Amino acid sequence: MPEERLTMRERAALLVLMAEARELTNAELRELAGFTLDGDCRRRLNDFGLVISTKVGRAYVHDLTDEGAVRCQAELSAPRPPRAGYAGGALYVLLAGLRRHLEVTGGTLGGLFTPDLGHRVETAYRVLAPRPGDSVPLRALREHLDDVPTDRLDRALTALADRPDVHLRAEADQKSLTEQDRQAALVLGGSPRHTLAIEAAW
Repeated sequence: MPEERLTMRERAALLVLMAEARELTNAELRELAGFTLDGDCRRRLNDFGLVISTKVGRAYVHDLTDEGAVRCQAELSAPRPPRAGYAGGALYVLLAGLRRHLEVTGGTLGGLFTPDLGHRVETAYRVLAPRPGDSVPLRALREHLDDVPTDRLDRALTALADRPDVHLRAEADQKSLTEQDRQAALVLGGSPRHTLAIEAAW
């Protein structure tokens, strides 16, 4: 893909998704970087196969593809784009320094940027829950995050449980629980919890 085919905003969106190493909503993009990924910008990155944007409720969730990750790697060696501005110019000096560091250490971008598991849980909840505050079975959450080891996910859920807007509850109708539901339960305070609800997930 020719360098000039991506705008500075489109490049910035790719780099933010790379650095966060997780799916992001437009609200999260705005909070983190001061802009959203919508309109022609979103459609172009989707068409180029660099970002997958999924409609969840009324909002989009954006995720970097493997091709997008390759493009981010290429940005480490890319020249400063025209009209990048002061911040854009400084960013590309920083990216060049990052490339030199990875060359010396033999590291990779994938190894450098790792996702915050708590954020991944919240993003998975947004995908699975019809509305904020609705209960999602932990069985479904674990299936959605099947690449995450059980003990790590348990620790992330336990940490989230300290927030007042996060509720890990036991299923009221115990007879409705399947064996998979019981195996997926998280034990808190000696009690198995089977569902997750997050009030402020959107």
